[in-house]
Amino acid sequence: MNGKNIYDVIVVGAGHAGIEACLAAARMGCKTLMLTLNLDHIGQMSCNPAIGGIGKGHLVKEIDALGGEMGRAIDETGIQFRTLNTKKGPAVRASRAQADKSLYRQRMKRVLETCPGLTLRQGSVEKLIIRDGEVKGVETQIGERFDGRRIILTTGTFLNGLIHVGDRNFSAGRAGDFAAHGLSESLADLGFNIGRLKTGTCPRLDSRSIDYSKLQIQIGDESPIPFSFSNERITQRQVPCHITYTNAKTHEIIRAGIHRSPMYSGVIKSRGPRYCPSIEDKIVRFGDKERHQIFLEPEGLDTIEVYPNGLSTSLPLDVQIEMVHSIVGLEDAEIMRPGYAIEYDYVEPTQLYPSLETKLVRGLYHAGQINGTTGYEEAGAQGILAGINAVLSLRDEDPLVFSRDQAYMGVLVDDLVTKGTDSEPYRMFTSRAEYRLLLREDNADLRLTEIGYKIGLATPDSYHRLVDKRHAISELVTFLERTQLASTSEINSRLESFGSSPLRNQTSLALLLRRPEISLDQLHKLVPGMPKFSAHVEAEAEIQIKYEGYVNRQSEMVRRFQKMEQLKLPNDMDYFKIQGLSREVREKLSRIQPRSLGQASRISGITPAAMSLLSVYLKRTNSQ
Repeated sequence: MNGKNIYDVIVVGAGHAGIEACLAAARMGCKTLMLTLNLDHIGQMSCNPAIGGIGKGHLVKEIDALGGEMGRAIDETGIQFRTLNTKKGPAVRASRAQADKSLYRQRMKRVLETCPGLTLRQGSVEKLIIRDGEVKGVETQIGERFDGRRIILTTGTFLNGLIHVGDRNFSAGRAGDFAAHGLSESLADLGFNIGRLKTGTCPRLDSRSIDYSKLQIQIGDESPIPFSFSNERITQRQVPCHITYTNAKTHEIIRAGIHRSPMYSGVIKSRGPRYCPSIEDKIVRFGDKERHQIFLEPEGLDTIEVYPNGLSTSLPLDVQIEMVHSIVGLEDAEIMRPGYAIEYDYVEPTQLYPSLETKLVRGLYHAGQINGTTGYEEAGAQGILAGINAVLSLRDEDPLVFSRDQAYMGVLVDDLVTKGTDSEPYRMFTSRAEYRLLLREDNADLRLTEIGYKIGLATPDSYHRLVDKRHAISELVTFLERTQLASTSEINSRLESFGSSPLRNQTSLALLLRRPEISLDQLHKLVPGMPKFSAHVEAEAEIQIKYEGYVNRQSEMVRRFQKMEQLKLPNDMDYFKIQGLSREVREKLSRIQPRSLGQASRISGITPAAMSLLSVYLKRTNSQ
């Protein structure tokens, strides 16, 4: 074997999971190879041209805090930024940005090509090379072999991908790219449980054929907030999106043609993402709704293609054209690329350890849609963790496994390896996190950057920025707690103008800030000499003070949660020896092999009675 073909880490796939995985491995000092079917499609946004959203923006911030690339990439290529849920509490506020998808792809390719220690090769991996239960390398479609000490599969929708448009279907990983054949069979031969999932995308429209005068305009934030903690501002040109709606005629057209949709004709049997349904699903499942919102999102600054978010479909092209033309503003719209559904293979994620290493093959990691997830952000989060843990295993160090109170990444991975995907693609939401007040977007760096720095991924600049931020927050909070405001007619008059009640006694600024109607900006007006800090520091200090009671209560919940997590279960525990457990419970526990009593409690179907039996057995075993 040529020595040039020997690597520490091999990453298969160049989507959002693959990018983060190979960059993490290379930046942590490993000789890394990325293998992809098409080097021109690195970082391709196969579906909507956007990054972030509810729950998803949190993941992007966490990727950035650890030292990943997605946040910096969207900051440099985003063409409209919006903060969502601004009228709600800080736990559920989320960032989202439209991307110039071509610029995003070009930037990601440039970053990979210039990363020290990283080699890019085009090739279709068809086989894993295994010896004594441990992965040793991969073999491509043309028989080329690459030796690797750790392999990370980030195959997206390419495993036996099959595209459907009406009654026509053809093999593809996405429109314009070949599917990957052979690798699924290789995994099945190794004993992995392979399933089938479905996702879809919208038709792309010619912007010149859209009548924007009939549409509602949606502009981005006036002062866009960057995703990356390393960026202070967004400098590139921003553009608007537009909103329209389906109507009764649209719904009539879809119902008339629905028997020709592979989703409803029985051709597609796998399930798609519940929270991103096709327009056919919306009409059937929500028949009482008179209209559905459509966001017209430009795909870039230098392209005429527009993505009508909300019109995902696998209807025949003639029905798609009629459907589009029934929508206000789209009466003459031309479809440049038809919408389609795609079916693909995935590997049941309960066959993974929380490190994302597979239980069946040592040194093999899975990340992204191969684990049954959907979304660029979920993929990127798994990718960076798989890359980190592949390197840590080569160093003979413990894997990086976040608990559910540390990061959304911890929630994501724990849900996957404990509960699986329940036969439908998994999507992240803030509602999945029990401790979401502790896991906000704004404090992702405070939670994770030091960890990223210690493992050798986050840069020294990131760490020093974190130290400075912590010091500034502490300084501001201390000032607010110690500074007293006297009850004077002038102060009380100002408070009245803010819609707040007057002071009766001398009060600290921190106590005043806890009033719902009082903000830090207003305190600056009350106390002109008050020290000024950066917007990030002031926002964090304000949240810490305003939500201190809620945070303390959630922290107490975390302490109770950690007690369950600290009760470790042996990896080789024989659950069939525990008297009283049902066969179903024994089989689930044996298959998943939970790490702790806490993880066992989160497995679907594990009853409180079963937990009591397991707890008693564990105490008896530990006391012997």
